Amino acid sequence: MPPRALEPSGVALVDKPVGPSSFSIVAQIRRVTGAKTGHAGTLDPFASGLLLILSGRSTKLAPTLVGLDKRYLTEIALSATTTTGDPEGEIVERHSVPEELDLDSLRGEIELPVPAASAVKIGGERAYRLHRRGIAVEMPLRRSLVHALELVGRDGDCATLDLRVSSGTYVRSIAQALGGHCRTLRRLEVGPFSVDEAAAPEAFTLLSEAEALARL
Repeated sequence: MPPRALEPSGVALVDKPVGPSSFSIVAQIRRVTGAKTGHAGTLDPFASGLLLILSGRSTKLAPTLVGLDKRYLTEIALSATTTTGDPEGEIVERHSVPEELDLDSLRGEIELPVPAASAVKIGGERAYRLHRRGIAVEMPLRRSLVHALELVGRDGDCATLDLRVSSGTYVRSIAQALGGHCRTLRRLEVGPFSVDEAAAPEAFTLLSEAEALARL
């Protein structure tokens, strides 16, 4: 198979819809450009929002962009936990909804278990593959930084949170720490890039490498 083209190069700011995987969005853009294509951090299929897709020569920017802080808006269902921390998992436990949320304990440096349905490798195999086969494993703890965490709405058993976190933070783990699961998840920002300037996958344009780097 011939190597992928290095042009066109640049960074596409894509607003991923709920449903498709991040890898299917990468493949969709690759089919259009014919160029080598990568990403600077994935989103789960149930999540929507900003994906940074890297094209051609700009795939080399991945190590620079993947470590940027992220901002999310999430609706957390507080009446039940699930096996995955999101609506795609099976319900583990139902319980009464707490009147108050202990958000203070989830600000700053935190350490929480990685969700079972994640891409972390356990014994050389992706955790989500073990989870699909029904193999229970003890998930490792991950340390991360929660720079900001605000309650922006409360409706019945659902709380809406706006949070800005370090790269590698699992919002599903934060939902589980609050005794619930993510009902929805939307990525609003990756470093200086905002979903407000993103386009649908079928309408993407490429920001030049120089333009992208100038923002950092």
